[in-house]
Amino acid sequence: MPRTREFDVDEALDAAMLVFWRLGYERATLAELTKAMGINRPSLYAAFGNKEQLFRRSLERYASGPDAYEHRALALPTAREVALELLRGGADRQTQPRKPHGCLAVLGTRTNGADSSPIGKMLIEARLAGEAEVRERFERAKVEGDLPADADPAALAEYIRTVIYGMTVQAASGANRDELERVIAIAMRAWPPGSA
Repeated sequence: MPRTREFDVDEALDAAMLVFWRLGYERATLAELTKAMGINRPSLYAAFGNKEQLFRRSLERYASGPDAYEHRALALPTAREVALELLRGGADRQTQPRKPHGCLAVLGTRTNGADSSPIGKMLIEARLAGEAEVRERFERAKVEGDLPADADPAALAEYIRTVIYGMTVQAASGANRDELERVIAIAMRAWPPGSA
């Protein structure tokens, strides 16, 4: 007769996500993960598979939890509001008290090359998917007349994401919310004139 799990899978996954967010994939050991999750290795393997599979699940959890502000931002009525909320939401997420500073998808591994580890590739795919969603939203804004006819939705999406990635590095290096807000103010000055 199979044994029932004696731990909450969601709570364990949240704990694993925080370890990966704080340490990155390479530095997060199985000992640190199991301790934070409150389970032993056999339970980890049975519930989540190997470390790589646990990281994938943690990244998905991150996208629907701490990173969920992006989906809310994309639903705002104007492209300018979307851009501003993406920047502010990023700054909020990256400077929360009692949470790791920075972004799991950006700082999750040091091996980020396209032909590097499966984890590096996984993070690149996550970042590209996020940028594609922003680009599609800005393309829609251009079609709706919310962005000027000469606006480049792809370049605007790259710009906003690049600023967010830069703020991630700054936050991981100790920048506070006020410092990131100054970056946001300067970044938004470059927004296309004539848009809503």
